[in-house]
Parts: sequence; C-alpha cells; structure tokens
Amino acid sequence: MSTHAPLTPADAADRLALRELVDAYAHCADRRDAKRQMALFTQDTRFVVYMDARDPNPTQELHGRASLAPVFDALNAYAATTHFNGQSTVTLDGDQATGVTYCLAHHVTEAEDGSRTLMIASIRYLDTMVKHEGAWLFAERLLMVDWTDTRPSHP
Repeated sequence: MSTHAPLTPADAADRLALRELVDAYAHCADRRDAKRQMALFTQDTRFVVYMDARDPNPTQELHGRASLAPVFDALNAYAATTHFNGQSTVTLDGDQATGVTYCLAHHVTEAEDGSRTLMIASIRYLDTMVKHEGAWLFAERLLMVDWTDTRPSHP
C-alpha cells in the first residue's frame, strides 16, 4: 500500500483535468472529431509515433497543432475504433505535468466482401502537458505501440 502526501484542492482539480484531457483525446478519436482532438494540443506541440516501441527511431514526428490533422483523419479508414484508457500516472509541477497512460486501441476494418478484421494495439502515451490560460493541453505526446494483434472479427 502506498502513501500519498495530502492533495490540495487545486492539485486534485488539476489531476482530474489531466485525466479528462487524456480521456477527451480517446473520445475525440473514436467519434472522428479531429478538430476537437487537435484543440487538445498546444499550437507548438510535438507528436511522435513509434509503431514499434523497441525501435528508438520514430515512425512519424509532427510539429505544430495543424500538422496533426492528417494523423487524426487517418482514423476514418476504420469502420469503428474504441480506445480504452487504463492505468495512468501523473507528476504535477505547477503549470506543467508529465504522465504515462496505457491504452488498448481497438480498430475494426470492413472489407468490400463483408469480412471484418479487428486490430488491437497496446499503446503507452508518454505525455508532457501544460496549463495554458487555465486549461490543460498536450505540449508533447509520444505514442508508443508495444504490441498489436490482428484477427478476423465477426459481428
């Protein structure tokens, strides 16, 4: 059992806001709301994707909020997605925070012949967040894919 220092009401509010930020990202992804998803990031954000977390070289690196549009729009290739956020840790330091969140992302693809495929990705998000004008935003998000599993899916 771990012990924690008492939280101030402000710290508790920040921790809740940070969890809501992480969950809003998943919600916007699954609802295909790229505009709202992009708004969760700072203007000068850095977004880095590692499709194989063991490879030190990123698959994709984007700079700036506007550069995120094609990445988020790429989710439209799937018939459905569900990003299920699991455990997360956050370290607060004033108006900055870092965190790690685990996610199981489910991606359903439907072929023209009616067959379906389910791809599950185990993701770790390594985040740096900043509080800007009272709202928490992602300043940097590293998307680390630890493993994937693809299989036939039946409705």
